[in-house]
Amino acid sequence: MQGHYLQKLADAHAQGLALGITSVCSAHALVIEAALRNGQAGTAPVLIEATCNQVNHEGGYTGMTPADFRRFVLEIAERVGFDPQRLILGGDHLGPNPWRHLPPQQAMLKAERMLEAYALAGFSKIHLDASMACLGETNPLDGALIAERAARLAAVVERAVSDAGLPAPFYVIGTEVPVPGGASEKVEDLAVTTPQSALDTIELHRRAFIALGLDSVFARVIGLVVQPGVEFGNENVVVYQPHKAQALSAILQGEPQLVFEAHSTDYQPAEALTDLVHDGFAILKVGPGLTFALREALYALDHIGAAMRSTPEQASLRKTMESLMLSEPHYWDSYYHGDDAALRVQRHFSYSDRIRYYWPFAAASRAVEEMFLALGDEPIPETLVSQYLPQLYPSVVSGQGERSARGLVLAAIGQVLAQYRQACGG
Repeated sequence: MQGHYLQKLADAHAQGLALGITSVCSAHALVIEAALRNGQAGTAPVLIEATCNQVNHEGGYTGMTPADFRRFVLEIAERVGFDPQRLILGGDHLGPNPWRHLPPQQAMLKAERMLEAYALAGFSKIHLDASMACLGETNPLDGALIAERAARLAAVVERAVSDAGLPAPFYVIGTEVPVPGGASEKVEDLAVTTPQSALDTIELHRRAFIALGLDSVFARVIGLVVQPGVEFGNENVVVYQPHKAQALSAILQGEPQLVFEAHSTDYQPAEALTDLVHDGFAILKVGPGLTFALREALYALDHIGAAMRSTPEQASLRKTMESLMLSEPHYWDSYYHGDDAALRVQRHFSYSDRIRYYWPFAAASRAVEEMFLALGDEPIPETLVSQYLPQLYPSVVSGQGERSARGLVLAAIGQVLAQYRQACGG
């Protein structure tokens, strides 16, 4: 069913039907729980992806291998009662990126081990991305070299699943500019991928696969990453304009096995998400937008706790996060710019959401758990929901929404995901 659904996306688009899937790119337990609970409202699979920096055979910044990540997600699915048969696990930007400081051959050997680990862990959607220059190479790399390296990594995956008797995975090729996770500056002039560039990427990868005897494997390439004209920086969002991507969208008529995968769709309005799927950008990736909603809800609860219990400022979650980010600045200091006041705002409220890297830290997770314990399972007063989580107030006051602290956080994330589900035909 999983693979069939991914292939079905291209068939649906060819028939003029708007069918898509949301790719949830996060390793946060509450985000994954919200995604699975949101998925229970429909019948489509839920796609959850890990990135090469986040999860790899060496642990990544989460400390999880692909097998660890799979167990992590399945444990959450079991707890919420989500059918694991409806779960698709994907790997995003899988290539030498985490090791680009090494010479190319060393970096590629590391990438091969990572792809093998993803394959053996049963990830069924693999984004091959060998676009990054390694030590001593000129950036950007030649397109043919990128394709050759991607095919080499696909061959590793195919050998691994064949030897292990696992189902054959599906692939996505190509990459997007700027780098994953959003731009670090204000985004003003954003170029949509040209039709010729997209066609060249497809053809170069097709040739590279055939050169390695992977003709039948290329038939399982179901997606191409392009830039449809959507992006977010620290302080602004570039909203999708269908007319600018009309020519790009048209090339799918001649590539019936493919849909486009759109990265950085975070913060797009609901109508823009709908337009994206309609135009063939059927795989919508979202990550920072979900942890942004998580942070908004957690900070709202921080204020609610202070209002209910007169919590001292030094005990607040906001204060804990500020201290943590100042003591461990490496996840944000090269991404944010300005004076002290500007940096403080960006640390907590930037669209780039670099704060998401700090939630796994012991001090942060302890502060969140202590806040949940202090608020307990009792309903939060409606008036405080209205004050601090006004987007959830209508469902709460109507008696349809959760009012516990944890339930409100899941609802805030779920509200974002609901827009994606609606856009994807769910």
